[in-house]
Amino acid sequence: MSPVWIIAARRTAVVPRGGVFASLDIHDLAAPVIRDLLDQAGVAPDQVGELILANALGAGGNPARVAALAAGLPETVGGLTIDRQCCGGLDAVMLAQAMVLSGQHDVVIAGGAESYSRRPLRYRTFADGRDPEPYEQARFTPWAERDPDMADAAEALAQKLGITRQTQDHWAVASHQAAMAGEQSDQIVSVAGQDADAFTRKLTPRLCARAPVVSGTVTAANMAVAADGAAFVLVVSDRMARTLSAPKIRVDAGSSLGGTPDLPGVAPVAAINAALERAGRTPDGLTSAEIMEAFAVQAIACQEGAGLPRDIVNPNGGALARGHPIGASGAILAVGLYHELLRTGGAGVAAIAAAGGLGSALVLSAP
Repeated sequence: MSPVWIIAARRTAVVPRGGVFASLDIHDLAAPVIRDLLDQAGVAPDQVGELILANALGAGGNPARVAALAAGLPETVGGLTIDRQCCGGLDAVMLAQAMVLSGQHDVVIAGGAESYSRRPLRYRTFADGRDPEPYEQARFTPWAERDPDMADAAEALAQKLGITRQTQDHWAVASHQAAMAGEQSDQIVSVAGQDADAFTRKLTPRLCARAPVVSGTVTAANMAVAADGAAFVLVVSDRMARTLSAPKIRVDAGSSLGGTPDLPGVAPVAAINAALERAGRTPDGLTSAEIMEAFAVQAIACQEGAGLPRDIVNPNGGALARGHPIGASGAILAVGLYHELLRTGGAGVAAIAAAGGLGSALVLSAP
C-alpha cells in the first residue's frame, strides 16, 4: 500500500469568542488558510480534488462548499462538511487519507473551521404549540441522565480518577508556559491582523486559585475557553508527493471510537491504543503527542491512560492556552504535530475527545 502524506499544515490564530474574529464567518476564517496552504506546498488550486471541513456550531448547509469557493478552488470541488463535534477536525484528516488511499483523489484539503462568535441561535420546537425553547448544548445521547454538561462530565472524570484541582491547575499553568516559550509562527496564517494566539498568558497557581468554579474541581482556569479559528492540512498521494519539494510527514494510522457517553474525556485512550497498534508503534517509541485540552482533567486522563510520556505531550502548549474552536480543534492538533515532527523527526500521535463519548487519534511519522 502506497503511503499517504501531509505536505503542508496551517491554521489561523485561535481567538476567544468576541475577539478580533467576531465579525468573520466560517469561510472568512477558512479561505486564507486554504490559499496559504496551497502556496506553501506549491500545489495549484485546480489540482485539488476535495475539501473536507469539520464544523459543529454552524447553521447547516455546506460550509465546506462555501469555503472552497471563497478560497478560489475550482467549482468542481464540491466540499464535504462533517460534524463529529470536537473530533471532527481530526476525523477530516482520516477521511482525506481514505480518499487518497482509495484512488479517488490525489490531493485533499482537510481540517475544520469554527466561529463561536457567529454561531446561530438554536431553538427546540414543539408540536403542541408551546413557544420554542433556546438551548446551548445539543443532545448527544437519547438518555437525559447520561447526557451531562461537559464541565460536569469533566468533574465526574476527576472524581473517578482522583485528579485534584491542584493537579489540573498545574497542567493549565504548564500549558500556558509552554505556549509562551514555544515557536508557532510557522503554523499561523495572519487573518484580520492576528498572527498569534490571543489567549496565552502568564498563568500562575495563585491566579488559578482565584478562578471561578464551574463544576467541582473544574474552573475557568483549567478548562478551555470558547474560541474562533480554522486549521487545515494538505493530504496527498505518494505519486503527488514525489512531484513536489514540500516537506512531508506520513499519515500512518488513525482510529475513531465510541466510549462511555457519561465520561467522554477518557474516550481517546482506546482510540490512541488502536491507532498505535495499527501503526505498529508503542507510546514509549513516540517523540511527540498533541492531546486536546478541552479540560485539564481530560488531557491528564488521556496522557496517563494511554501511557504517553509526559515530556512529549503538548510541547508548545495546548487548548488551555489557546481556546477551543470545536470543529477546528482536532485539525489544530494535526497542524501542531506536523510541524513538531518536522523539527524532531520520529513519530507522534494527536488525540481528542468529543461529547457523547467519542475519541479520535491519528498517528503521523517523519519519513
